[in-house]
Amino acid sequence: MDFNDVMLERNAEFVGAEFAAELKMMPSTGTIVVGCVDPRVDPAYVLGLKQGEAAVIRNVGGRVNKNLLETLAVLRVVSKAAGRPDGARNLVLLQHTDCGIIGCYKHAPALLAKHLDVQVDKLDGLAVTDPYEAVAIDVAAIRGNMDLDDKLVVSGVVYDVKTGRVKVVVPPEALRETSG
Repeated sequence: MDFNDVMLERNAEFVGAEFAAELKMMPSTGTIVVGCVDPRVDPAYVLGLKQGEAAVIRNVGGRVNKNLLETLAVLRVVSKAAGRPDGARNLVLLQHTDCGIIGCYKHAPALLAKHLDVQVDKLDGLAVTDPYEAVAIDVAAIRGNMDLDDKLVVSGVVYDVKTGRVKVVVPPEALRETSG
């Protein structure tokens, strides 16, 4: 049996035991988690998310880039169309130790620079090899994006692949101060 067949069997088990047709399109907690594509760091598992609680976006390194910002903008519109005019209320950036992005940094810096929307000589400023510094840099980039709602609460965390623990690097805080 190949793995595609295994996945179809698992889906049949899911339908019989866990499927919930009543789930809403928007996450019940108003949370979006941005994480890495690394299979060791599935946000649903490492953060104990239940189905429907959070939208999860994954890319290489869990980094902020043009595609992520465009996705967040689209989700804001989808939120309004789905009856949640305030959109997501909580954005968690989840990066991790021992990330494969480091290999890309060492062996294909031009490709990585393209992915991160910077020139190659700017990669060092993005702390690609240090997830603790990188997540703080990315939270700052999110804070500087004026297309996101001022009330959005943003945080940055790092998952340690050797211990399974998540460390809060940037505590949750509203994107910007709002008046009124």
